[in-house]
Amino acid sequence: MKQLDPYAAGKFNFSPYAAKAPVTASLVAVLRGTMPDRGLELIRPISRCLRRHDIHELILTDEPDAGPGRRVDRIAYLGFVAIEAGGVAVAGDDVFLAGRRVGALAGYDETHMPNHLNIVIRTDRLADGVEQGARLGAAVRFVAGGEEAPDKGKIS
Repeated sequence: MKQLDPYAAGKFNFSPYAAKAPVTASLVAVLRGTMPDRGLELIRPISRCLRRHDIHELILTDEPDAGPGRRVDRIAYLGFVAIEAGGVAVAGDDVFLAGRRVGALAGYDETHMPNHLNIVIRTDRLADGVEQGARLGAAVRFVAGGEEAPDKGKIS
């Protein structure tokens, strides 16, 4: 008998993650460009396991209702990251680039799987990797939303 995904079945109306370690990565490619009509379809599950050495794409959106199960059109490309310390990244996690808060993880798009995930980040500043001043090798961290982090600064 095939099991139903508990997210698709509507069995969760809360995050089951009581505590989790940060996921760390480094920027291996800086991207440029924006798009008003990208058409990303965020998957319904709120979390994904990000494995050490895997490479994934970071995409920003300023759409305030972007989240699991939603469509995202207005985007800016940030870059690709290589995961250094794997773990679980959850919608709502704060995402930091070189010690500055970029935004909150909105969800995941699987368009390019199994090559890589599109990790979509909700932000107030829709600017691509070049406009963000992103540099190769910059540290990226996914930290449980609301947790205090020593590098928790805001991008203006």
